[in-house]
Amino acid sequence: MNACFERAFASRHTALILLMVLLAVVLPASLDIFRLNLVGKYLSYAFVAVGLVMLWGYGGILSLGQGVYFGLGGYCMAMFLKLEASDPVSTRIQSTPGIPDFMDWNQLTELPLLWKPFRHLPLAMLAVILVPALLAFVLGVAMFKRRVSGVYFAIMTQAVALILSVLIIGQQGYTGGVNGITDLKTLLGWDIRSDSAHYILYFTTVLLLGLVIHACQWVQQSKLGTLLLAMRDKEDRVRFSGYDVASFRTFVFCLAAILAALGGAMFTLQVGFMSPSFVGIVPSIELVIFTAVGGRMSLVGAVYGTLLVNLGKTYFSESFPDLWLFLMAALFIGVVMAFPDGLAGIYATSVRPWLLRRRTAALVAAPVPQDGNPASP
Repeated sequence: MNACFERAFASRHTALILLMVLLAVVLPASLDIFRLNLVGKYLSYAFVAVGLVMLWGYGGILSLGQGVYFGLGGYCMAMFLKLEASDPVSTRIQSTPGIPDFMDWNQLTELPLLWKPFRHLPLAMLAVILVPALLAFVLGVAMFKRRVSGVYFAIMTQAVALILSVLIIGQQGYTGGVNGITDLKTLLGWDIRSDSAHYILYFTTVLLLGLVIHACQWVQQSKLGTLLLAMRDKEDRVRFSGYDVASFRTFVFCLAAILAALGGAMFTLQVGFMSPSFVGIVPSIELVIFTAVGGRMSLVGAVYGTLLVNLGKTYFSESFPDLWLFLMAALFIGVVMAFPDGLAGIYATSVRPWLLRRRTAALVAAPVPQDGNPASP
């Protein structure tokens, strides 16, 4: 049994290394800065997909509202960047200098109390983690303690996504409304719109994503990962064994929320804006599709699934502007029906056996030295 766990861990470790080589070496060497920035944006979605692997794949909890936490993380970062861009000198033509432009347009005369902590980067970075985690904790305790699960939990998360998107759009003077928070220029005086900044932010995203996947792999190999699988498959048996199922589910729900928020923060830095279009039901469902295409049990597969779907969206929209939505729908339906375990399932059932057969054939065909012992490969 220990040998099986060691082989599984080694395989996952190798897959992560290959992914990092692709993202940190191959793609930067082969893509121009515009395309690389697009890949960086796609990788920010991968944080959500990785969190969904832990939540949905391992925990058995399907959330259709992860865009909420992606948006909250993005808005927390955008609020700091917007305040930095709204200094009294840059906003001197406004009726009230020193506040964001959309607040001045909505006739606010001072910065709202909610915004004031976001003048400081450490507090903004802390809010990126704590605000989504607090919301996920409250929702998790409220629902898991009452044993709300399955389709009912999925519907509740959709309702939260709808409520938050409507709230953001309605409070235009405080959130920027339907346009969101735009015109983000600098981070502590560093121009995030330059090509050099795009390179740095891309590699920062890759590094952070690698650390997140490694941490999640560690969780999967721990007792907690075993308990999550047990709760997914035999919830009553785990409960009768004395474990507090609600607490474990709340933990993994908060973990997925934090990972989604980190992705939202990196998205805001790389793209330069955040809007309610990333918070609602449709983007949340798209994020689930990324995970399903990659494989909901594979952390690395979720990243590949995210890249594949988004690259497909980019290619189809550029090459077939009138048909790209139909082509994407065909891609989603075809992959899910033909390969229910996603790209990771294709590798496990087809690619890996083929590689093992090739390796076995190479060992059998290896020359035998004069002493009668097979040659070492």
